Amino acid sequence: MIAQSILYFGPISGTCLDRANALRRLGHLVEHMDLRQLLPQNPWVDRITWRLGGNLLSPWLMGGLSSKLAGRKFDVCYVDGGEWVTPKVISLLRQHAKKVVNYNIDDPLGPRDGARFKAFRQSLPHYDLNAVVRQENVAEAQALGARNVIRVYRSADELSHAPRPLSAHDHQAWGCDVLFLGTWFPERGPFMLELIRRGVPLTIRGSNWHKAPEWSQLKSYWGGGAIGGDDYAKAIQCARVNLGLLSKENRDLHTTRSLEIPALASLMCAERTTEHTAMYAEGHEALFWKDAEECAAACSFALADDNRRIAIAHAGHQRVKKNGHYNEMIVASILASAGLPA
Repeated sequence: MIAQSILYFGPISGTCLDRANALRRLGHLVEHMDLRQLLPQNPWVDRITWRLGGNLLSPWLMGGLSSKLAGRKFDVCYVDGGEWVTPKVISLLRQHAKKVVNYNIDDPLGPRDGARFKAFRQSLPHYDLNAVVRQENVAEAQALGARNVIRVYRSADELSHAPRPLSAHDHQAWGCDVLFLGTWFPERGPFMLELIRRGVPLTIRGSNWHKAPEWSQLKSYWGGGAIGGDDYAKAIQCARVNLGLLSKENRDLHTTRSLEIPALASLMCAERTTEHTAMYAEGHEALFWKDAEECAAACSFALADDNRRIAIAHAGHQRVKKNGHYNEMIVASILASAGLPA
C-alpha cells in the first residue's frame, strides 16, 4: 500500500468522519476540513443552499480556501457531498491536488433536495471520479457530462458499528421491543400509526417527529431525538427488532441502516427491495415486508421466539461481513477507481 496525502471535505462528524477515519486506518494522511466552517455562521446560509443553491456561496469559499491551502499540495482531494463545490472551486483545488473525486451518499440528482445540489450538478464534468450510491445516478451523472462514474453501496464502519459490550444499565436505558431510529418524513407518520394500531410495541427515536400531523398520537411512543456515537450503537443493539424504512423521494433501495443494523449484530426488519433481498436472505439473515400489515406480522414473528430472532440477527451479522459493505473497502475502491493506490 502506498500512503496518499488526502484533503478530505465534509462534516467532521457522523458517517463522514467515519469515512475519513477509514482512510486513516488504511494508512493515508488525511486532513479533514468542513467547508461549512468557511462560510458565514448564519442560518441563512443553509436556507440559501436548500432554496437557491450552494453555488451562490462559492465566492466565500474561494477566499477561505485560498488562504487555507496556500503553498500546500495533496495527492487527492476527496469531496464528501459537495453542495458548495462549483467548477471554480474545483479549479482552485486542482492547484493543490493531483486529482479531485466526489462521493455523495444523498440523491443529488433526484427531486427531494431541491436546489441544494445545484453546484454538484454543475461540477459533475470537472471531477476525476464521481462515486454514487444509486444505480440510476450513474446514467443521470453521465448525461450531465460526468467523465468517470462508479456506483458503490453504502457502508457500515468497522469501529463505529462494531458491537459493544452491553451492561444492565445499557439495557435499561436503551432496551425496547421494536425500534425505528430515523427522521420524520410525511409518509412515515401514517405508517407508524398503522403499526401501533396492529399492536406493535413500538419506540420511535429521531428528529422532526413533532412536525408530523399525527404527533398527538405518536408522542407517547417517541423516545427522543437524534442520537450518535455509542448511544446510537447501543440503541440499535438493545432493540430486539430494528425497523428499516426508506425515503421514497430519495429513491432509496437500501440505506446506511441496511448495513449498520446487521453490523451491530441486531435484527433488521426492513422494506423489501431488490437490493435488500440481494444483500440478505429473507427470513434467514433479515426480515422484509411490503406494507404495515406485513411489517407488523414480521415483528410478531421475531418477538415470539428469542432464539430464532437472535439466530437471524447473527446470520445477518455474518452476511454483512461477508458482503464487505464496510467503509475501508468502499473508500479503497473509490481511490482505486480514481487511479490511486489504496
